[in-house]
Amino acid sequence: MSVPGPALDPRYWGTAWTLGPAPPRSAWQRWGRHLALFLLTVASVFLVGGLRTIVLPDHESLLALDVADGLRLVLGLLGILLAHEMGHYLAARYYRVDATLPFFIPFPIPGMSLVGTLGAFIRIRGPIPHRRALFDIGVAGPLAGFLVCVPVLWLGIHEATVQPLLPDAGGMFFGEPLAFQWVARIVHGPIPDDRTLVMGQLGLAAWFGLFVTALNLMPIGQLDGGHVVYALLRRKAHLISRVGSWVCVALIYFSPSWILWAVLVRVLGRRHPATLDDEAPVGRGRVWVGLLALAVFVVCFVPNPIVFHWHDFFEAMGLDKLLH
Repeated sequence: MSVPGPALDPRYWGTAWTLGPAPPRSAWQRWGRHLALFLLTVASVFLVGGLRTIVLPDHESLLALDVADGLRLVLGLLGILLAHEMGHYLAARYYRVDATLPFFIPFPIPGMSLVGTLGAFIRIRGPIPHRRALFDIGVAGPLAGFLVCVPVLWLGIHEATVQPLLPDAGGMFFGEPLAFQWVARIVHGPIPDDRTLVMGQLGLAAWFGLFVTALNLMPIGQLDGGHVVYALLRRKAHLISRVGSWVCVALIYFSPSWILWAVLVRVLGRRHPATLDDEAPVGRGRVWVGLLALAVFVVCFVPNPIVFHWHDFFEAMGLDKLLH
């Protein structure tokens, strides 16, 4: 995911750019803070992936650390996220657009964190020269992340086991995007309705990678998908972004887990700023790459990512009596 700096701030639209030498930055600003956040995120993901609560025979609980599981989640998940962000970064460097190294976001809060991180982003600090550069910078991230996600998904599905689906089974249930369903069917064959696929940490990393890829490819504002749509369909980009933001609101019907994302895309804005040379042609080849990105979005997207219905939400909030 790329985040704009002043170059994409609406206050600067239509102004003339004077590109002088960049002010000197310290080693901490260039790479130190990025390395520190990355290491903190490694620790956060490792702990969330490896910590286990063991119930002893006397009903007391013991906190244990499964090192192998922690490492699986770190390697699988951060491999996908790092590929995604470095795709953006290297494309930006290719076009000599000033951009930061990735900022990783650790999130090790017990009981609230699914994988120990909220993802990562780079900050673009310079202007985008033309729509070709915008397209390449925007699409490079999700395509690079997806390429790494595919082998992680294959290994994760191989690691998963098919188990009976018990009425009182605990744990968390996830919606399955098409890519997940296809690989599961190839590896395990058709799974009966009374059984479920129990994932390990590699499977969780792959599922999260597919989900993040789908979110970023939504054709809204300054998300990666918004960059792609603006580069290819400049005059229709705002309409598509507006429709996409309302689709996010409609997704709340399927699950309350979409509420935060629907609010976030509204905050990020639906308009995409212009590049320095919007009239420069994009080229037919990028149209085909755009269609590939659309196909990746389709196989990664799931309308109900975490199976958590409104009834469950009201019950968790203690409001279930209002339903009766």
